[in-house]
Amino acid sequence: MKWIDHLFWAISALAGGFGPALAEPARVAQILTAQPATVFLAEMTWPEVAEALHQGKRAVIVPTGGTEQGGPHMVTGKHNFIVRTTAEAVARGLGNALVAPVLAYVPEGSIEPALGHMAFPGTISLAEPVFQAVLENIARSFKVHGFTEILLLGDSGGNQRSQQMVADSLNREWAGTGTRVLHLSGYYDPEANGQLAWLRRHGDTRHTGAANGGHADLRDTSELLAAFPQGVRMGMIGKAGVRGSATGVIGDATGASPKLGQKLLELKIAAALAQIRRWRALRQEN
Repeated sequence: MKWIDHLFWAISALAGGFGPALAEPARVAQILTAQPATVFLAEMTWPEVAEALHQGKRAVIVPTGGTEQGGPHMVTGKHNFIVRTTAEAVARGLGNALVAPVLAYVPEGSIEPALGHMAFPGTISLAEPVFQAVLENIARSFKVHGFTEILLLGDSGGNQRSQQMVADSLNREWAGTGTRVLHLSGYYDPEANGQLAWLRRHGDTRHTGAANGGHADLRDTSELLAAFPQGVRMGMIGKAGVRGSATGVIGDATGASPKLGQKLLELKIAAALAQIRRWRALRQEN
């Protein structure tokens, strides 16, 4: 799906925050024509980044994904495709943010012995201190160049603790400097972002089961179908794969669809935007 669709999800979900008129397709098109062709920092030259800073784009989203097994039916880059999609939508929803390259290497479990996702070929893991050091250096780089809001958007469970620790540490160090770091904790948590509540209200028995948590299940598979449909091997859903019963799947992916994935991504985007706005409001008060 194209970025125009992603932004429309976010605007539709938060129409009350933007004003009802923004949910109208004509108004959305008007907003989009006033925005730059890209929000991805890696697709810009350094003078273009400098100009964006000059124009007030002082927020930068640091998306963290992961490279891990996703059962026999999903590609190992699942989190990276999803978070690139959602990060773009969040940036366009904010209007003053750029998006850093997706960090594809994150904690995935013990390497030796290989535990958790590392038991499956294709998974790449970083020790948490290494991941934290990478995040810290990314944040320091952006601060030096004038970004004042560094937003950590993590699409994998193993990323969350380290992101919070880095944000807390840098915020203590940078107190009074005007530069702050925010770990977007509400984005990935399916209770906080409303995914589980929505599934319980609208889902059938399979959806309710998936809403109890899982991996490479209904939620994961639907999100990837919406963000990067080429990454799902539909014919392999429910198959044993090469490792017999140890498929790497927790839960049931049966019934996954792009339409459901679009709704689930919309909820994540809305949760991130809402958290950023609350955080910004508190910063202005203080």
